[in-house]
Amino acid sequence: MNTIDKRPLMISRGWIQAAAIVLIIGFFIMGVLTYYTYNDEPPIPEIVKGANGAALFTRADIMGGQQVFLRNGLMEYGSIFGHGAYLGPDFTTEYLHRAALSSIEFYGGQDSDRARGRTIQDFKSNHYDKATGTLVYTAAQAHAFEECRAYYASFFGEPTTKFGLRPSAIHDPEDIRQLTAFFSWTAWSASTARPGHPYSYTNNWPPEPLVDNHATADSIVWSVLSLVVLLGGTGLLLSVFGRWNLMGWHGREQQSMSFRAPDEVQLTPGQNACAWFFFVMAALFVVQTLLGGATEHYRADLQNFFGIDLGRLLPFNVVRTWHLQLSIFWVATSYLAAGIFLVPMIAGREPRGQNLLAYGLLGALVVVVVGSLLGEYGGIQGLIRNAWVGDQGFEWLDLGRLWQILLTVGLCFWVVILYRGLRGRLAGEHAGNMPWLFFYSALSIPAFYGVGLLANPGEHFTTTDFWRFWVVHLWVEDFLELFTTVLVAYIFVLLGVVHERTAVRMIYLDVILYSAGGIVGTMHHVYFSGEPALHMALGAFFSAAEVIPLTFLTVEAWSFLQLGTTQQARSTTPFPHYWAVMFLASVGFWNFLGAGVFGFLINLPIVSYYEIGTALTANHAHASFMGVYGMLSVGLALLCLRYIIPQKHWPDKAARLSFWSLNLGLAWMVFATLFPLGILQLYHSISVSYYDARTLNYISSRSNSVLEWLRMPGDVVFILGGALPILYLTFQGIRHMRTSVTTEEPKDVLFTDIVAQPQKR
Repeated sequence: MNTIDKRPLMISRGWIQAAAIVLIIGFFIMGVLTYYTYNDEPPIPEIVKGANGAALFTRADIMGGQQVFLRNGLMEYGSIFGHGAYLGPDFTTEYLHRAALSSIEFYGGQDSDRARGRTIQDFKSNHYDKATGTLVYTAAQAHAFEECRAYYASFFGEPTTKFGLRPSAIHDPEDIRQLTAFFSWTAWSASTARPGHPYSYTNNWPPEPLVDNHATADSIVWSVLSLVVLLGGTGLLLSVFGRWNLMGWHGREQQSMSFRAPDEVQLTPGQNACAWFFFVMAALFVVQTLLGGATEHYRADLQNFFGIDLGRLLPFNVVRTWHLQLSIFWVATSYLAAGIFLVPMIAGREPRGQNLLAYGLLGALVVVVVGSLLGEYGGIQGLIRNAWVGDQGFEWLDLGRLWQILLTVGLCFWVVILYRGLRGRLAGEHAGNMPWLFFYSALSIPAFYGVGLLANPGEHFTTTDFWRFWVVHLWVEDFLELFTTVLVAYIFVLLGVVHERTAVRMIYLDVILYSAGGIVGTMHHVYFSGEPALHMALGAFFSAAEVIPLTFLTVEAWSFLQLGTTQQARSTTPFPHYWAVMFLASVGFWNFLGAGVFGFLINLPIVSYYEIGTALTANHAHASFMGVYGMLSVGLALLCLRYIIPQKHWPDKAARLSFWSLNLGLAWMVFATLFPLGILQLYHSISVSYYDARTLNYISSRSNSVLEWLRMPGDVVFILGGALPILYLTFQGIRHMRTSVTTEEPKDVLFTDIVAQPQKR
C-alpha cells in the first residue's frame, strides 16, 4: 500500500498549541455565557394584570408584538434595547419615557415631588411572581399602557410618509395592541430591578432620570479597566515584538524578484468563471451604494427626495434593509470568487467540471439575492406575513428563513468546490500547514454564518439577539478576519513577497490575537439587551483586547510596505498588481481606524450607555465594514481580474480612479458627517437625554441637516468615481476573458520567480 509523504509542519508546534488554547478558552467562556443568557434573561410573564385584576396583555401578546415588530421591518427603522436602525426612536426608551410622564401626571403632575417619587417606586419595584407567571402593573402603569397604545395607533397609522414609513404602516388594532405590549415588556425589563440587584435587567439602560435609571458601577469600573487592558496590552505586545523578530519579515530582503507577466500565467476554466462572480459583485455594490445614498437622504429630508415622495415606493426600512443585506452579498460574492480563483494556484491543478460547479453556485447565489430582497420588500410592505419567505426582521439577518438556509447551503457547496480542487494538495500536507489553514478558514464561514439560524424570531428577544451577534461579530470580526488573513497571506506568498513559513506564523498570530479578544468580545454588543452584568464585564475586558492586534498589525504593515517597496525596486520586471496591493494596504489603515479607534470608542460600557444606537455606531460600521471588507473585496477582484483581462485591455486608469475615489469618499463620509454627527448626538444624549437624542425632532434639526447635506460630495465621489469604475472594470473581465485550459496534473503556477541576490562581502 502506497503512502503519501507529507510535507512536515513548517513552524513550531507551539504556535498550534497556543492557538488551540486560546480558542478552547474563548469558546468555553462563551459556553458559560450562553448558559447565563438562557437562565438570567428577563422573564416574559404569562399574564400582565392591572391593579384591579383586569388582564392587560399576555405572553402570547408580547411574542405576537415581537412578530409584528420584526415582520414590519421596524428594527430597520428604530431599535429595541438600542439595537437596530437610527432614524426612528428606540422603542424601549420611547415607551419608558412616555409611560413615566403619564405616570407622573396620573399621580399629580410634574410639579409634584410625590408624583415623581411614586413613579420611580412603581417602575423600579419588581411585581413579577415567578411561581404563577403573573406581573402586576400599578394603576398608573396600566393607565400609561392605554395611553401608549393610543399613541402608537396614531404613529403607525399615519396616512402619510412624514415619519419615513409607508403610509398607514400598521393599522390593525390588534397588531397595535400586541406591538404596544412588546414595547411595554421591554420597558419593564429596562426599569424594573433585577432580583437581588439594585439595577434593572438591562443594567439600568436606557439613561432615564424619570425612573431613576443611571449608569451602574459595573459600566464605569469596567470602562476604566478596559482602558488599562488596552494600554498595558499594547505596550506589552509592542515590547515583545520590538525585542524579538518573531515574524521574520526580513527573509526576502536578500532576494530580488522577476514578476511573471499576467498574460503568461495559465488560467483554468474555474478561474475564468470568477469574472462573472466579480461582475455580479460590482453590480450589487453599485446598487448598495445607491441605496446607501437614499438612506442618508432620509436623514436630511424625510419626505422630499429631490421632488419625489420616496417613502411611498421605498420606505426607509426597505431601503436600509436592502442596503445592509447587499453589503453582505457583494462582499461574500468577492470572497467566494477569490477562493475559487486561488485554489488552482495553491494546488497547481484544477479538476474537470470545476467551472460548471462555479457557475451553478453563482446562479444559486443570484436566486438567493433576488428572492430574499423581494421577500423583504413584500414583508415590510405587508404583502407577505410568512417569515420563511418574507422578512425575518433582524438587523443583518433580515432575509427570510428559507433564503438564510439556502445561503448557508450555498456556502457549504462553495467549501466542497474548494475541497475538490485542494484535496490532492491537502493529502501531501501536514494538517497545520498553509493549505489546510486555507481550507479550515473557508469551512468556518458557513459554520458560523449557520449559527444565525439559532436566532429565531419566535423566541425570547434577548436570546435571539445573543445568537444574532454570533453572526454580526464572531462571523464578521473573527472568522472573516481569519479567512481574510489567509487569503492575503497566500497572495503574498504566491507573489513571492513573503516566505511561506513567515505567512504561516502570521496566520497563527492572527488566530491567537484576534480570538483572544474577538470571541468573548462579542459580548460588547449585548451590554443592555437583558444579559446579566457578567456579560458586560467580560465583553468590555476582552473587546479592549481586540484593538491590540490592530495596533500591532498597523505597525507591522509599515514594515511590510517598506519591504515591498525595496523588492519592487529590485524587480527586473514591472509589478502587475500595484492597485490591488494599494487596496490591501488601505485595509490596514481602515482596520485600525474604523474597527480599532472608532470601535473601541463605542465599546466602552460608559460610552455605549449613552451612545448605543446613534450616529457613532454608524460611523464605526461604515469605516470598518467598507474600509476593511469592502476595500479587501475590491482588491481581491482587481488581483484576479489582472490575470483574466489581457494586458492590452487592462483599464489601469479605472483601477486608479476607483482606489482614490473609494478611499477619499469614505473618508469624507466619516469625517464630514458621521463622526461629527455622532459626537453631537452623544453630547446631546448626555446633556439633555438619550430619549431626546433619538427623536425625529432632534435628528431632523437644522444643524444636523446641514451635516447630512455635507455628506453629498463624498457620496457622489464614492459612487461615480469609486463604484462605477469597478463595474466597468469587471465588465471588461467578461468581455475580454482570456482562453483557459483545464489543468488536472500539478504544475508550477506561481506568480513570480525568485532570484537570489549574491552575498555582499
